[in-house]
Amino acid sequence: MHILLVASAFNSLTQRVHAELRDRGHGVAVELALSDDHLRDAVRRFAPELIVAPMLRTAIPRDVWSAHTCLIVHPGPVGDRGPSSLDWAIHEGVTRWGVTVLQADEEMDAGDVWASVGFSVPQVGKSDLYRNEVSDAALTAVLLAVDRFASGTYRPRPQDGTRATGGTRPYFRQQLRRIDWRSDSTETALRKLRAADSSPGVLDELLGGEWFLHGGHPEDRLRGRPGELLATRAGAVCRATTDGAVWIPELRARRRPGEPAPFKLPAVLALGDRLPPLPEDPVPPDARERRGTWTDIRYEETRAVGHLTFSFPGGAMSTTHCTRLLDAYRTACSRPTSVLVLGGGRDFFSNGIHLNVIEAAADPAEESWANINAINDLVQAVLTTTDRLVIAAVGGNAAAGGAMLALAADEVWCRRGSVLNPHYRLMGLSGSEYWTRTLPHRVGPEVAERLVHEALPLGAEAAERLGLVDRTVACRPQDFPGEALRLAVRLASSTDVQARIGRKKTALERQEAVKPLAVHRQEELAAMRSIFFDPDAPYHSLRRAFVRKEPPARTPHHLGTGIPGTRTTDPSAGRGRNVTATAALAVAPGPADC
Repeated sequence: MHILLVASAFNSLTQRVHAELRDRGHGVAVELALSDDHLRDAVRRFAPELIVAPMLRTAIPRDVWSAHTCLIVHPGPVGDRGPSSLDWAIHEGVTRWGVTVLQADEEMDAGDVWASVGFSVPQVGKSDLYRNEVSDAALTAVLLAVDRFASGTYRPRPQDGTRATGGTRPYFRQQLRRIDWRSDSTETALRKLRAADSSPGVLDELLGGEWFLHGGHPEDRLRGRPGELLATRAGAVCRATTDGAVWIPELRARRRPGEPAPFKLPAVLALGDRLPPLPEDPVPPDARERRGTWTDIRYEETRAVGHLTFSFPGGAMSTTHCTRLLDAYRTACSRPTSVLVLGGGRDFFSNGIHLNVIEAAADPAEESWANINAINDLVQAVLTTTDRLVIAAVGGNAAAGGAMLALAADEVWCRRGSVLNPHYRLMGLSGSEYWTRTLPHRVGPEVAERLVHEALPLGAEAAERLGLVDRTVACRPQDFPGEALRLAVRLASSTDVQARIGRKKTALERQEAVKPLAVHRQEELAAMRSIFFDPDAPYHSLRRAFVRKEPPARTPHHLGTGIPGTRTTDPSAGRGRNVTATAALAVAPGPADC
């Protein structure tokens, strides 16, 4: 079936729906909802049999939905209406929620219901919830709705008479999000932070400035005067509540008239010279005592298995993140284990270098160079580990250098809901992280070239069929860490694990004799350096547009090639030089998804 996806952005959910529908044999094209006329033109060009809107902030024009079946994915149960469904759900502390696929109609979110799927709501941030439980339920509902439409016999259920879950609720404004540090408990502050963690953030006053607070995690020991900054840790700041404290990883300055759009940064970096002297309160990754506090890197052992987990906001890894993770990796490799699990969290695995930190640097070219070398050092350490098996446990999405970090492991295990973007060109980059070794080694040179050229997302099951992934795990998001550990323990106790480890050194020596890792690195970094230090290279404008969320002018060409006979020639197919800012924004894996 020919399906047109209409979306306000090619965000994580839209990417997953796109990948899964293509994987099931449908012809799928994407049109960004930039204006009613853009959409009308796309419908004329593509002549779709069905229109699906996985993430849409605006209404579909009447003349489009009256002539074509248009299915809208609403992140709320049947009867829930309004633009801030997840915000309200987290604010009210619901334990069950749902996703509804309904038909576009005159009234927003009031059309006939094609499918509805419920899910349990864990205590996580909105964006984490959206990329995981909401995404799982939405995909199930979309596939069911598409099958029902294709049958030609299903009649959607009207909402008339349906008992509404909250009814139509207004946009969740900042007045409701504000934290009163003089009276709000840790629980209340965390609920407000989680309901706005990635977007729009919680507007607050701090050290003489106005900031949006992004992310929130509880602290178990530090205490102080409510509202007081108590300590720093890994770029985050700790702020006291009435009965405890919370860690806030990122801040975004409030925009001032006439100034460019600010963007999220690690809190310590964002505050800069405003920040008074505060103690750094580190938690070593291998701390023996399991505390109820936040840290972005942890190491634990279960029998012969080491488990090095990491979780960085948005999946972005700055120079400092990479250096700290490499130190933790080396420490983990000093332990007497036979299997080391890298990753295994429920959200992002990694999206590669930290474009926001790079954009904020005094010299973005130099910071780009430092960041790419730091992540290369980490990947090299994984590639040259020969005394144990390394498993990349990809619980969430992975893109660009983050996807290549996973491929450096001996095996890649993905939760079935993960989406992979193993390419670079939409950011105007030729790529690094030893991708010229690992990607062709796994899928062959022809498929590797196709993946980096097409620059389209892959679902976990499709990636497994290609050989990009060794195992997919069908489980709930919160169950993936435990499942990965269970499988790793079983692997460590298998009869051939030592034989496999013994073959690693010989295999690496054989590969080095053909083409040393140092040569791959030298060639990749030479191309990257020429881009970083060329002020006219598209990378700089693409990065700026991505970080500052500049609105695109058109839908990227490569997203409209999924329906036969449409957009068959791509003028921006070359690597690095001819891409546009629109392309980068359309497939951005790191920004807010909801």
